[in-house]
Amino acid sequence: MKAIQVVDPGKASSLEVAEVSAPEDVAGAVRIRVAAAGVNRADLMQRRGFYPPPPGASEILGLECAGIVEAVAPDVSDWAPGDRVMALLAGGGYAEQVVADAGSLLRVPDSMSLEAAAGVPEVFLTVYLNVFQLAGLGPGESLLVHGGGSGIGTTAIQLAKEAGARVFVTAGSEEKCARCVKLGADAAFDYREGDFAQKVLEATSGRGVDVILDHIGGRYLDANLRSLATGGRQVTIGLMGGARAELDLGRMLARRLQLFGSTLRARSATEKAALASAFIRRFGEALSSGRIAPVIEKVWPLAEAESAHQQMEASTHFGKIILAVGS
Repeated sequence: MKAIQVVDPGKASSLEVAEVSAPEDVAGAVRIRVAAAGVNRADLMQRRGFYPPPPGASEILGLECAGIVEAVAPDVSDWAPGDRVMALLAGGGYAEQVVADAGSLLRVPDSMSLEAAAGVPEVFLTVYLNVFQLAGLGPGESLLVHGGGSGIGTTAIQLAKEAGARVFVTAGSEEKCARCVKLGADAAFDYREGDFAQKVLEATSGRGVDVILDHIGGRYLDANLRSLATGGRQVTIGLMGGARAELDLGRMLARRLQLFGSTLRARSATEKAALASAFIRRFGEALSSGRIAPVIEKVWPLAEAESAHQQMEASTHFGKIILAVGS
């Protein structure tokens, strides 16, 4: 089968289409003929040699895909050949075939294309896990999301609004801020223009927000804590701004703040299956009806994975970048 290989970890130019062996079938899994795969920043990190796959996972890039079920293991009863599915993966999405745990599959709504569906599993389940399961965002509460124009950001806006929360975002341009508001955010702040914490406090009449979803890490920690309301919760899912920062424990104690660290990729198949099931119970109808949907910036052919990575590195996109793998 054809797949993208990293021939020399580092630049996007190290990505090449190659002929590789198809993955082996295993118990509890299904074989998918991949139509499209989502591109995520974790893929860029893995390409650079900083984010290796968990033990036993495919070395091929790609944490999510969509396609058609070709075969199922004898112990799998929920799926059948011909089903249109989208899959959360620990690796392997940038390829014509992938073998995925049956519990990590979601059914593609009839109205959704497979290319759009490839932009669902990683970001929708990441947001659901961190914003709702860990941080417990509830109706009437407020959420601050950094990178509002990213795949995670555009997803968080939609899920939080669907859940009855207020949503504030930061983004890197006036245009992206405007598009976030059009998508449903209550307010968007250009992080290049002054202290976002002060803007959050002004927008919430000095109260702050209940939950922050942060992928920046160390550089934003102090401003994030200043942005939180009493009893607020921050979930950190990335470290683009560094892994270390000074933590004001006095502020955390006085205002009863909670700080979570979270990753999804290395969780067990059992945990991922439970997460997928819980997401469908909570948001499945909204997804099927189209009230929530991935925002797709561009679909690149698999052979142009280098250009897809360059686009993500430049942060010029709004929403998801997709690779079209097969028909």
